[in-house]
Amino acid sequence: MISRLSAFFLLTAALLPAASQPSTSDPSWPVYGHDPGGSKFSPLKSITPANVAQLKPAWTFHTGDMFDPHGKGGRKSAFETTPLFIDGTLYLTTPFGRLIALNPTTGEQLWAFDPHANYSAGFGDLANRGAAAWRDPSSHRLRLFVATIDARLFAVDAASGKAIDSFGQGGSLDLRKGLRNAPHYFSEYEETSPPAVIGDLVIVGSGIADNGYVDAASGEVRAFNARTGALAWTFDPLPGSKTGGANTWSIISTDPARKLVFLPTTSPSPDYYGGLRPGDDRDADSLIALHAETGKVAWRFQTVHHDLWDYDIASQPTLFTLRRHGKEIPAIAVGSKTGNLFLLNRETGEPLFGVEERPVPQSDIPGEKTSPTQPFPILPKPVAPQSITAAGIWGPTPEDRKWCEDLFAGKRSDGIFTPPSLQGSIIFPGNIGGMAWGGAAFDPQRGLLILPTNRLAALVYLIPSDKFDAEAGKMPGFEYARQRGAPYGMARTFIRSPKGLPCNAPPWGTLTAIDVSTGLVKWEVPFGSMPWLASLPGVDKLGSPSLGGPIATAGGLVFIGAAFDPFLRAFSTATGAELWKAQLPAGARATPMTYRAAGKQYVVIAAGGFDIPGSSQSDTVVAYTLPDSTP
Repeated sequence: MISRLSAFFLLTAALLPAASQPSTSDPSWPVYGHDPGGSKFSPLKSITPANVAQLKPAWTFHTGDMFDPHGKGGRKSAFETTPLFIDGTLYLTTPFGRLIALNPTTGEQLWAFDPHANYSAGFGDLANRGAAAWRDPSSHRLRLFVATIDARLFAVDAASGKAIDSFGQGGSLDLRKGLRNAPHYFSEYEETSPPAVIGDLVIVGSGIADNGYVDAASGEVRAFNARTGALAWTFDPLPGSKTGGANTWSIISTDPARKLVFLPTTSPSPDYYGGLRPGDDRDADSLIALHAETGKVAWRFQTVHHDLWDYDIASQPTLFTLRRHGKEIPAIAVGSKTGNLFLLNRETGEPLFGVEERPVPQSDIPGEKTSPTQPFPILPKPVAPQSITAAGIWGPTPEDRKWCEDLFAGKRSDGIFTPPSLQGSIIFPGNIGGMAWGGAAFDPQRGLLILPTNRLAALVYLIPSDKFDAEAGKMPGFEYARQRGAPYGMARTFIRSPKGLPCNAPPWGTLTAIDVSTGLVKWEVPFGSMPWLASLPGVDKLGSPSLGGPIATAGGLVFIGAAFDPFLRAFSTATGAELWKAQLPAGARATPMTYRAAGKQYVVIAAGGFDIPGSSQSDTVVAYTLPDSTP
């Protein structure tokens, strides 16, 4: 199992100036999260609650890039790109790392760049979430950066679609070189997220396979000169350690005005045993603010101490402005798989609503020393449940509930941060959250953070290493990992009945709006559905886990795919009411985007399906717009 999942430059004819908020007439989407702080907010407002029901498909595009290993190791490709719209052209990436330019009104391909990535090597997360852009201040030429699954960084000329030979070695850099801990095997180290760009630097994290080794590949984040590819600085979250991981595989945010870079780091290696990495594990599971020019730490905030649960910061940090007592406070929101959402001062890392260290359950595993406390925000309250009691065990029939009750019996279940154990531990939220990689959107007009949450319990066993070979594979539906070098391997699964129904009570996915001025929930609604449960009464109220994020618009709408069902939906930002949905060729495991071209607003999403039973696979990009006659 892999540990999952660019500065905003308002492109003018000259340079991309640093701007914290886009112009109200800006038609573009120049960065993965629309702006450097990842607000995923567009000022476009042609599509409104009054007319959104009239949205129709405008065009579709097929990339042709799909991969299925057919049982040979690794996963199916996941189509997770969020396109960029810059200077009248749409740019998207495929799971194979191909970069494609499209006409934004017709979907016609203009050019395609193929890095010839080794995508069949058995990677745990065969995805690419998008590209990043930089304009050379001397030549004014736009170049695009794409990091491929096989860990190479390419610079591509946006006009021609050709690699820029003056960057790195013939247009690319090998990101496997120069690490403190080299990968043990090829597919251990990968790239799935777009780089960040700030000033003349392109900044890259990495994805690292979980639970293979104590000394897994190390999680350095590196900055390179955007023109030449020369290394500018390296940040190692675990310096002087044999421990790997603590990498940044999610989206990096930046604050160009303050020259800060914000890294969401992940769990150290291996996830489920920490006896060989004592202490808090420094900068793992932390939001790290770096000075962009030097890579030196400005401040740090750790969301989980001594992680034993794969509780990564999986989502992009979201920059926003908090208005309090007549003052404007530069702020940042960071959520993790725990379901805790921390609102911090962007300049200092200080909590805006307070954080307290609370006692948590302790490990009974020899050699393990659990952190005695963990940080909890006073506000907002957890955005997902963090414990499950006997009353919370669920099943649609008495037989289903009895099966789940029997499964829970004898397992350790002490609420959030229950340590892994030999008898089996209930982990709630499980290892897809809480908050997954889709992250939040921020509507500055309403002061709302809108975010999807997952609500699935997991079951984790530790297995003594001398018994691992005999035990591995005995429990159907479990994922096994050896954790080489540690005295324990692990087995984990999401807790479901034989019918495939979660054993915790629904909803299993929600969409939640947080008022950042108060830290309180403005609204919360069940989100999505699981297609194989269509016969259950009230299936639309049960919710679905989601992988993918929302966007918000000045028109008062939130657009999101992400659920297991094959729909793109629009919700009212003010109330959370679902106003529109359109069926896609497959599920949309991606974050949408919006832009204006030829006087019309478009909403675009990649529909690639999910790596779950019954989900179709697709390579389709779908664009929606209003009919010409719409008022």
